[in-house]
Amino acid sequence: METPVDTTQRKLIVGIVIATLMTWIIVIADLASGGRPDPPALRAAATLLDGAWRFHTGDDPRWAYPSTDDSDWETLDLTALPGSHDDDVGFPDYVAGWMAHGHPGYHGYAWYRRTVTVPSGSAQWEILGPTRVDHGYELYWNGQRLGGSGRLGPAPRLVGTRPLRFALPADAAGTRGVLAIRVYMLPTSGNSTEAGGIHTAPILAPRPVSDELHRVQWQRTIAGYIVDVIEPIGMFALIGLAIGCWSGSSHRSFLIFASIALALTAARRLNNAIVSWTDLQDLRTYSWLASVMWVPTVAAWALAWNRWCLRPWRSIDVAAMVLAVIAAVGIAIHSESVTNTSRLGSIVLFVLIGARIARSGPRRILALVTFALIIAGLFGRELIDPIGVPGIWFPFRIGVSRTQYIYAIAIPLMALLIVRTLVGKRTDR
Repeated sequence: METPVDTTQRKLIVGIVIATLMTWIIVIADLASGGRPDPPALRAAATLLDGAWRFHTGDDPRWAYPSTDDSDWETLDLTALPGSHDDDVGFPDYVAGWMAHGHPGYHGYAWYRRTVTVPSGSAQWEILGPTRVDHGYELYWNGQRLGGSGRLGPAPRLVGTRPLRFALPADAAGTRGVLAIRVYMLPTSGNSTEAGGIHTAPILAPRPVSDELHRVQWQRTIAGYIVDVIEPIGMFALIGLAIGCWSGSSHRSFLIFASIALALTAARRLNNAIVSWTDLQDLRTYSWLASVMWVPTVAAWALAWNRWCLRPWRSIDVAAMVLAVIAAVGIAIHSESVTNTSRLGSIVLFVLIGARIARSGPRRILALVTFALIIAGLFGRELIDPIGVPGIWFPFRIGVSRTQYIYAIAIPLMALLIVRTLVGKRTDR
């Protein structure tokens, strides 16, 4: 039986609506600001180092020196098509990687080289490093290492590429020098045909122009992952709401397992921003966590929704745990077929749970819509890809994934669902 909306619930619902609208406005404003093109005056004062670069696979430290004869190297053009951008954040001037230029399937080290003329004058010149690289790089000027993204060497540690800038030597103004970039790509699976190496050309700029361009690049990077910070905050807020409503809730078991699932989901989403904004986590760890954390997340959501009908089926709990073990085994032995079997089995299990909610669960419409959004967020590859919905959209020229759109709706609905479980001193029959 549906319970009426009392005064406490009404106040909480109004607060949820206001908080949701304010959050959406803040995020949209940040996306709109970060997606603006680079100011024309700044780009006019800088030089995009696109065009022909010398390219060679393999690795030799001597290739950083200007004396290296690169006449027999390949030529790789880093000139982007008008309006091109990367498929994640939306960085402009995107070009395909070395896999699209005669090196399909190649991973490991490669070098890029070109001669750069630095204008004369008293300005301090800087190189703004490429903002999109698979996966790490070092930048050299006339054989001198200026810095890079990650740590290369015998045991490379690769981190998410983000806006970086490197000061040229003070005597570089008015000279010609060799800019060399050493790149390392991890041996990852599922690479696209455009993967490999540099995707956005470096920029030569004087200070303070380089300062402003660097700020704009960071503004775009922040906007590209702001949703991956805001939504986890919203999920942790849901956990707080669940704790606050727990004593008066008719669905205490649901709230417990939903809180666990929300915490795991939030951690997975927040991981994207951590690896993209900081060096705290390397790409191997990020990839491993993304796959491993999916297993308990799906299991926790299954256990939570199994308790929405108040009489959970033990068989569903057992099936959820068995599927989690199968998924863990698939990850451990690197078997995609075993992992996919677990994913398909989990979808079938959630269909069964959804049928139970539709037949006998309270607040069916709100619960089913929220349930469906959560499942779509977990299984987009199986449920959404087949109908042709793009994985990433670019409002305001900033990439926003469909999963982010899904959770932007699911989070406030989950908040409403939690509030509607409040029954005061009454208990469910």
